[in-house]
Formats: sequence, structure tokens, C-alpha cells
Amino acid sequence: MLGGMKKIKLGVMLVIDRGSYDLLMNVDPCSIFTYYGVEEMHGLNLTDCRKHPNTKEGSYICGWANHIPHENEYHVSDRMFCFINLNRCNSELDLICNLYHELMHVAVNKYDENLEFEEEMISWAEQETRELYELTKKLI
Repeated sequence: MLGGMKKIKLGVMLVIDRGSYDLLMNVDPCSIFTYYGVEEMHGLNLTDCRKHPNTKEGSYICGWANHIPHENEYHVSDRMFCFINLNRCNSELDLICNLYHELMHVAVNKYDENLEFEEEMISWAEQETRELYELTKKLI
């Protein structure tokens, strides 16, 4: 059920623990800030998010992968999140492409930003995308 993903209710964050990162999905891009209880992280902020329209064609955040916010200095080994704004997934292809795009960011981090492992990064992100698509298509 794509095109706004009607099964996920506003305010309900779908969370899937993937070991080294969490997949988070919601129809509201601002939910990522409230989920972690922060006003700002990694250069983006809740105030600007709330000001920006969240339509099927545009939003403050379509997808986002980064480290889970915490007080101390960030390290490559820190746990990450991969967030998908389901309101921007208007087709199965949109969902797959958005997942793959964000998972490539996770893969780059997973391989310590070492591009000697480029093929491994791409293969890992591709496999994760396949697995997550199969898991989530029943939930959303």
C-alpha cells in the first residue's frame, strides 16, 4: 500500500534493529527528531523540518542515514540510523531506491569510508535493500 504508506499511522515509528544500525520509517520526516528527543542533529533541525511542507513530491527529509545522536564525539564505529520518509515513497520503486540510497551511506560507514571496498559496499547495500524490502512491504 504505497503512496503515503497508509498502514503506518502518523506518529508511529516503524523500527527494525539491523545489528549495526536501526532502520526507521515514518510518514512524518520530523519524527526522526522526536524519536531521538533532540531539536537538532547533524546539521538539520526540528524547527526547519516543521516549516517545510511534507508532500509526495518534496519534504525536508526524504531519507537520512547518520549516527544515532549522542553527547560525545562521533566515531565511524558508532551505531547508525537509516530513516525513510514513507510519505515520499509513492511506488515500490521509490521505496527500493530510497532504501538503497540511504543504505549506501551506511555501507560507506560500515567499511570505514575505505573506497578500496567499493564493490563490497555496493553489494552489502544491495543485499540489505532486498532483505528490508521483503521485511517492510508486509508492514507498510
